[in-house]
Amino acid sequence: MIVVSLALILVAVVLLVLGLAGGSSLLLVVSIGASLLAAVALVAGARQAAAGRASAHRGPNGRQSRDRAGAATPTADREPDIPAQHVPPTVDTGDSGWRQPPGSLVTDPREPATDAGGDIADGYDDEPAAQEITPEQAARVARLTDDVRVVDGRPRYHLVECPHLVGREHEPLPVAEAVELGFTPCAHCAPGTTLLSESGRR
Repeated sequence: MIVVSLALILVAVVLLVLGLAGGSSLLLVVSIGASLLAAVALVAGARQAAAGRASAHRGPNGRQSRDRAGAATPTADREPDIPAQHVPPTVDTGDSGWRQPPGSLVTDPREPATDAGGDIADGYDDEPAAQEITPEQAARVARLTDDVRVVDGRPRYHLVECPHLVGREHEPLPVAEAVELGFTPCAHCAPGTTLLSESGRR
C-alpha cells in the first residue's frame, strides 16, 4: 500500500504541474483527488502493518502466548526490544568537558579526592596552584566581563599569555562565567589581580 500511495503522490504532483502550466482546472481537480487517494492508501497501509505486527505476537490459537506464571512471552519472530539509550550528563559528574571545572579523576563527585594537606586535589601533577585572592577580590572579579582562557577539564582560568596554555587547546570565556562554573585563577599568570588592576584604570 505504501508503494501505491507513493505512486499516487507522484501522479498528483505531475498533474498539478501540468494543470498549473496549462491553466487546466480539470487537471488540478484530478491532482487533488489523487492526493486524497494517496492519503487513504497510506493510512490503509499503516493499519495493515499494525495488524500484521499484532498478529505476529499471537500464538497459533490466536491468543498471545504466555508462560506458566501467566506473563506474556515473545514469539520467535518478534523483533527484540531495543534498550533505551541513556546519555549521562556531562555537568557536575566529575567527567572532563569544555567549561567544566576540575574533577575528571575523582570517582565519586560527592566525595572529592584530597591531597596530603587535606585540600581538594586537582588530579593533575602539572596543574598550577590557584592564585590566592580575598573573598572581596573574588566577588569583584565575578562582576567583570573580560575574557580569560580555560583548558578542557582543568580547574584554572588564565590570561591569554599564560605559559601554562602553551601546547594546550583552550577557549575564551568571560571571567564572570568562569567563576560561576567553578574555575579558579591560575597562580602563574595571576588573572585575578591583573584583571582587577586593569578594571581600576578604566
